[in-house]
Amino acid sequence: MLHSLVPERTDGHLPLEHYAALGDGRSVALVGADGSIDWWCAPNMDSQPLFNRLHDAHNGGRFSATPLAPFKIERRYRQNSNVLETTFITKDGVARVTESLNSGVSGRLPWCELARRIEGISGSVEFEIVQRPTASGRPLRRQEHENATVRYVGDMTTTFCHDNKVTLSEDDDNQTIAHHTTSPGSRTCIALLVAGEGPLAIPANQAIDERIDLSDQEWRRWSGELTYDGPFAEDLIRCALSLKFLLYSATGAIAAAATFGLPERFGGDKNYDYRYAWIRDAAYTIKALLRAGALPEPIAAFGWLIRTLSAEDSQPRVVYTLDGREVPSEKDLDVPGYRNSRPVRIGNRAKHQVQLSCYGDILETAVLFVKKGHVLDPITARFLKVLADQISDRWRQKDSGIWELEDLQHYTFSKIGCWVALSRAVELADGGHIDSQNRDRWAAEAEQVKDWVDTHCWSETRQSYTFYPGTDRLDAALLLTTRFGFEHEGRLAKTRKAIEQELAVGPLVYRYSGVEKEEGAFVACSCWLVEAYAFLGEPDRAARMLEALLEKLGNNFGILNELIDPATGAGLGNLPQGLSHLALLHAIFSIQENQ
Repeated sequence: MLHSLVPERTDGHLPLEHYAALGDGRSVALVGADGSIDWWCAPNMDSQPLFNRLHDAHNGGRFSATPLAPFKIERRYRQNSNVLETTFITKDGVARVTESLNSGVSGRLPWCELARRIEGISGSVEFEIVQRPTASGRPLRRQEHENATVRYVGDMTTTFCHDNKVTLSEDDDNQTIAHHTTSPGSRTCIALLVAGEGPLAIPANQAIDERIDLSDQEWRRWSGELTYDGPFAEDLIRCALSLKFLLYSATGAIAAAATFGLPERFGGDKNYDYRYAWIRDAAYTIKALLRAGALPEPIAAFGWLIRTLSAEDSQPRVVYTLDGREVPSEKDLDVPGYRNSRPVRIGNRAKHQVQLSCYGDILETAVLFVKKGHVLDPITARFLKVLADQISDRWRQKDSGIWELEDLQHYTFSKIGCWVALSRAVELADGGHIDSQNRDRWAAEAEQVKDWVDTHCWSETRQSYTFYPGTDRLDAALLLTTRFGFEHEGRLAKTRKAIEQELAVGPLVYRYSGVEKEEGAFVACSCWLVEAYAFLGEPDRAARMLEALLEKLGNNFGILNELIDPATGAGLGNLPQGLSHLALLHAIFSIQENQ
């Protein structure tokens, strides 16, 4: 819980680390500490934004419920839930706003239901409520229907729901402005309903209000099934709940993040669209949720992964849309950008890249799947054999690496990922899970990969594996190799030491040598350093490092950005960032599993 003054907006922008998230398995809304929902792509995560104050502070639109008087806040998620509570404290009174992207008794609703309950605690608090969609080149049109007043935003149908305790002062094509004053014990519910294709339901206001508590029960039920019982249980549950925001229930895909175009450095140009499903992130998320004891979500995600990849005529792509299609080509939007960070990009150029470590991600996931007692179907088994045969032929190629760089190299981490793929294929064949016809070839190729890495990617000068052969630069992704068991004469511990000395600032770690000039420290890499200590025999030190890292991450209710500025603690990059959350889950489990 946070009890503080609300941070001031800079040129209309809140600090990214002061956003909480709401989600319903299809879309994610970001709620600022001042009560303004500044981001919501509806009806789906990869739809156009309905509200986008993140990139256009003055014209991007918002759905705000904010006291008119100066206020402090107490803010928290309900225990083991993604229902958000914010208590606004003014000199005249105290009020609480409880917020949810609602679900129904059978899961996701056919429409989006963004609900906000406003309760009076003491005294009186006057709220101004503003509902202003962003036009973004789409026509806005308001129309009175017999059953509701509707605002059409392009092809979307929306309506603002409220009772007679809320007074409208303005309602036209562009916006709705309303007011509500609380009193002790008062209660009202406002909501925005959205439908894409199909009719828009208009439920009773009381039913919407009741679904806030129903949604809370469902979140609690889900988190209650997680199996971790170690010292970081509260952090793990919150992290898993945040990661669940990114699971797209319609297909089982996992989005890398819920936003696009947020900067990796303020004023910089590394502003990318992460509302797609990366093979790497999906595989890591499946493994994280399986380790945490969740079952339906990783099963659905693994099914999506196999269906999508096996439908390809050639090698797997790096990234797909949430419905398994090709990602749109990258283009720039004509918006000011978060704190003037441009260009703001949608689409993603990574769709054209080769990332060989993806093979290891997929086959490693399959091994964990069967170790958890589950069974591969015949289609999956045949496809995994195809992947093993492919990587036997492809591992000698250059690629763009895990960081998706334009500079094609024999990246060390990519080669180790190929070794993982071949080694796990052998393991699956030996266990009878896939056809063992080419098992001996996979084993031989795995040994060749390992010998190649040890011969070409080790630097005696640096006493470390390097980014790629012929360079002294370091890559923090190599910290992950401790999890894979890629070991040779203590080289992993030496690599960890070199990476920590060069790339770490306290518990925070940059991605690779020289990148600190372009971006903040990468949250996932910071978690991987914790893992490296745990897997290399120092779990107690790993636990202390994790405590220090959680202190750095702990100012935003468990909603993690992609990066953090080590100097200021400011959040950078897209959020909630799946890779950050899943890496934190793995770090917590690595300590428990190695004590």
